[in-house]
Parts: sequence; structure tokens; C-alpha cells
Amino acid sequence: MSNPSAVTAITAKRLMLALGAAGVIGGAVGAIAVNHNNAAASAAAQAAPAVAAAPAPAPAPAAAVGAPASTVALPDFTRIAAQQGKAVVNIRVVGGTKTANRGGLPNLDPSHPFYEFFRQFQDPRGERGGDRGTPVFGAGSGFIVSPDGVILTNAHVVQGADEVTVKLQDRREFRAKVLGADPRTDVAVLKIDAKGLPVAPLGKSQSLLVGEWVLAIGSPFGLESTVTAGVVSATGRTISDAAVPFIQTDVAVNPGNSGGPLFNTRGEVVGINSQIYSMTGGYQGLSFSIPIDLAVRIKDQIVATGKVQHAMLGVQVQEVEQGFADSFKLETVEGALVFSVERGGPAERAGLKPGDVIRRANGKTIVSSGDLPALMTLSKPGDKMALDVWRDGKLVRLDTTLGDAAARSRRGQQQEVAEVADNSAKLGLTLRPLESSERRRSGIANGLVIEDSSGAALIAGIEPGDVLISVNGRPVNSVEQVRDMVSKASKSVALLIQRGGDKIFIPVRIG
Repeated sequence: MSNPSAVTAITAKRLMLALGAAGVIGGAVGAIAVNHNNAAASAAAQAAPAVAAAPAPAPAPAAAVGAPASTVALPDFTRIAAQQGKAVVNIRVVGGTKTANRGGLPNLDPSHPFYEFFRQFQDPRGERGGDRGTPVFGAGSGFIVSPDGVILTNAHVVQGADEVTVKLQDRREFRAKVLGADPRTDVAVLKIDAKGLPVAPLGKSQSLLVGEWVLAIGSPFGLESTVTAGVVSATGRTISDAAVPFIQTDVAVNPGNSGGPLFNTRGEVVGINSQIYSMTGGYQGLSFSIPIDLAVRIKDQIVATGKVQHAMLGVQVQEVEQGFADSFKLETVEGALVFSVERGGPAERAGLKPGDVIRRANGKTIVSSGDLPALMTLSKPGDKMALDVWRDGKLVRLDTTLGDAAARSRRGQQQEVAEVADNSAKLGLTLRPLESSERRRSGIANGLVIEDSSGAALIAGIEPGDVLISVNGRPVNSVEQVRDMVSKASKSVALLIQRGGDKIFIPVRIG
């Protein structure tokens, strides 16, 4: 469940907001200002050109001057709202949270010098009962996918819920059971005890096209059966480290729309409304939906087993930028650059190495690094995966079997031997070998300590104290190796840097 007070507290430059609208304990959320602006849609009538006094042969339709090339009919939103809206439900949740302190007063240890002073103002009920559980109310949306009461919604809508109530469009209410929820994909499955319910037909999100009309139905701010429409802005959109290839639209969705369906013009569900991009806490033209193809896979696992298995490759990847493309001699700025390989994982067994660029997986082009985790979400443990990897200026085919994310090893990847260094002027780096004590303390066996950073390296963000692990994907054992690799590079080099416990590739322009 989410809290409306949290929704309005915007502290970051950009914020992805879950759309569950939560109420305030024991009372109303607050007044909701509603704009009653009825926008009437009007079609522009096209006047026919004036007819000349003298008769003339009628021009062929294809050659008519000023006539529109084609006429596109708008989708019948009224039909979709009337027919498919019956399967959309309102979800109310009640959860419990412990009061952090009693009566709004400081929580002080009895030994504190001001304990007795504040104790005289303490609510005696809090004194007797200790920290009290306080009910928190929340709301969201969902839709029925089977006549016997199976409902799809978002995992964040029912997170922490002690009680879930589903209200149908015909105003009947049912207590719902949470069959399962998957926070990784934000999909949850509910079940109510009912028969013969209207069902929302499911479509294929893979067939969605950018620019296609779509329709959302839900309960923004608790306003049930609200219909909004827009177009698909993008497909396969990855957000931060999310493992979902979102459908991006400009459909107006707000807190409370979470878990509601996104329909195509045929009245089929193609997505589950999940997030918005906002600087204000409300709709700003960017909405994101979970593809229904993915949601159905999660639903089927939950209904069958009550849990969800996720596949994993065992790598960490980052974006391929122009600097990396120049360094690795890539023809296009595409792919997922591997900067860490989990020891003993499927990727290591397949032969993947840091510095490899994954260009395709099972024939699917990897355009951005986010495409890879999204592809993992659509796979399951035990699936075979063929990887086309760019290494040393050529494509290499690697085959692997995906592992189970639940059994992922937490051990870090170590590098091999290293020694010697001095000054690498072209990069703007002063380097030295790792001392024995530093290797033992950090667990790094291979690399050169960066004593100072200036020029191109400083501009790229490399700092003193970083450890240089590799150059253009090749481990470095001496400054001579660094100089040799830099001398062969034309525009930029990709340096694998370890900073604290993290590793990251940093492109440094040298030309």
C-alpha cells in the first residue's frame, strides 16, 4: 500500500510513483478538487470546392485536389467502456502499522533525564498498551481474468495488507484472498468466492505499436470506473533497474489507477497500469504499464504453485555509450556491456567475461542494457539462451542454461594477478601496484591503484583511490600494458574501475 502523504513529498529530481492511493487513519484523505470541464469532440467538416458555372468533367477521386488521402475512424471508446468496464474492480485494503511513538511525544529511555518530564504528557492508553497497531487504508484497481473470481492487480496495491475487499461494478463486495504477489514484476493475483463473473479478454502486448490508441479504466483517487485514453508512446521501456519491459503511454493515470487494465482498441487487455513519472505526485503525461504477456506468465505460476521463479544469467551490465562503441570498435551504439560476472553462475560457465558486449540473446537484438534483465523476466530457470557477444573486435556465439535467481550466489568476482606501475600520462593517471596488505583487505588480486587523476581521466570521473582493473576489457598487469592499449586506441578507452565494493566501466576520451 502507498500513502498519499508520501506521494506528495517529492525530494528527488525524478520520481517513479506507485499508483496505489492510501487513506489516512480514521478519517478522510482530504478534499479532492475535480475539474468539471466537459470537452466535446467535434469533427471538422470539410467544405466542397465551389462549382464553376460551366460544366466540367468530374475529376477522379485519386486526383482530387485538396481531398484528404485517407480517413481514419477514432476507436469506439464507449463500446469498450460499457462492455469491458464490467470486469474492472475497485480494491480496498486495510493494513496495520505500529505507531512510532505514543501521543506524538519523543520515545525516550527511562534513564533519559527528560523521561519523567515527557511522561506526564503521555496518553495513559499508550502507557498501558505500549506501541499500538494503527489501521492504514489503501485503494487500487484490478480486473477479473476468470469467471470464478481470479483477479489481476499490482503487488504494491496489496503489499502489507491484512484485509482486501473487492468491489465489482454492480456494487457487490467480496473479501479477497491474496493468492500470491511478485514484487519483482509488481504483479499480484487475488481470488474472490464468486461464479459467473464478467471477464476482461486478454490480448497480446507484443503486437502493440507505437502511436496505437489505448484506454485505461480504474479508480483514481477512489473515483470508480474512471475512463481515460491516449496513445502508446513507447514499448519495451526499461526504467532504472526494473526487470519489466514497460509499455509507456500518455494515458492519464493517477494514484488509485494501480492494477487497472490498459485496453487496446479491440477491447483486449494489453497491460496493467503500474507507475507514473512525475515531479508533482500526479499525472504529467508519462504512464507505464506491465505487458499482459508477462503478467499472465506470473499469474499462471502463482495460481499453480503460489510462488514465482525468475531466471538469471549471473552478470551485471551497463549501457553502451558512444565512447564504449569507439573503444570496442562497434558499428552501432547498442548492446549490454558486461562489467561483472558472478562466479559459478550460468554466464561464467558459458564463458562470458567483463568487457564483453552482449549484442543479441536468442536472436533478439539488445539495444540497451535494460533489454537484458527484461528478457530474463520473460524466461524461466532451465531455459536455453544463445548469446551473440562482441569480443576482441568480432562476434562470438556463447550458449548457456539460465539459473534460478532464488539460488543466486552472493560471492563477488575476483580478478587475477597484478604488479608494477608508474605514470600513464596520456590518460592523465598516476598508477602504482597494489600492496600486499591492500590486496588482502580489498580482495582484489589484479589491478593498479590510481594515485592521481587529471586531464581526460579526471573529466571522465575517475578518482584517486580507484583501482584500474582492465582496459578495453583486458586485465592490466603493468603500466606497459596500459600504455600499449592506449596507444592503439583512436578516440577513447573503456576502463574497468573498482571503487569500494562496486565495479563500473568508465569511457575516457583520449582523441
